[in-house]
Amino acid sequence: MPQDRKKSLALLHFIVFLWGFTAVLGKGIHLDAPDIVFYRMSIAAASLGLFLLFRRKTIRIGLPLLLHILLGGILLTTHWYTFFAAIKASNVALTLATMSSGALFVAFIEPIFFKRRVDIIEVVLGFVVIIGLSLIFTVDPSYRKGIYLALLSALFAASFTVYNGKLIRKTNAVVISFYQITLGAILTGLALLLNRNQGDAVSIIPTLRDWMNLIILGTICTAYAFTAGIKVMRHISPYTVALVNNLEPIYGILLALLFFGKSEFMGYRFYLGAGIILTAIVIEGRIRQPKPKSD
Repeated sequence: MPQDRKKSLALLHFIVFLWGFTAVLGKGIHLDAPDIVFYRMSIAAASLGLFLLFRRKTIRIGLPLLLHILLGGILLTTHWYTFFAAIKASNVALTLATMSSGALFVAFIEPIFFKRRVDIIEVVLGFVVIIGLSLIFTVDPSYRKGIYLALLSALFAASFTVYNGKLIRKTNAVVISFYQITLGAILTGLALLLNRNQGDAVSIIPTLRDWMNLIILGTICTAYAFTAGIKVMRHISPYTVALVNNLEPIYGILLALLFFGKSEFMGYRFYLGAGIILTAIVIEGRIRQPKPKSD
């Protein structure tokens, strides 16, 4: 229904805004990236578990569906790991810019999952988004490793976005999120346990300020945003989700400018690139808008 799509699009933009806010929160946390991912997913899993408990919702599902959901959780966890690894190898701006390739990946992956032809319009708009974001950020050759990691992260992000687009048709979005994020918390916890030296144990203990940022990151920006992000795909295609997700770096930089002042101010290239991205999103929205029925 057109009205459901409009509401879902509005919610999607709010969700992407929250995801953009994660960069601001992450900058204020003194922990290493893998530790942040572990705490983020653990807090999010606990939040979703409490929500399901209080709402008395069952999490019982068949084994075949559970295995499919857990596979999505592996894709999600790998995406977040490569994402933060890319930030460590380069910087936040370059990583987010490279992540814009996600829409292009979805344009090729979605037709395979949903058994339809590749839409040339989606491919073209995906390239337009990449052009827009390439104007925003200057690529440093020394960050090549970070670029490769960000491209890999974008591929995993595109994969689990499309994958969840099919899963949402079979069960509740909260249940999908709970299983996937819980699996991610377990996997990241095991990875940290196996790779952590005993002398580094103190370094993973958050400060009071870290806990405040982590709770916001894990509850609002992860548990809520991730679940709502799956739910909107009942009315929006995975490609549209991936395309709107390209506003995340713009929201993130604007929020950084608000919180950290003039040091985050961007030049004209940022605004030109943002305009190109917004234009691509508007064009995609107009193309997908259902035509009114004639009397």
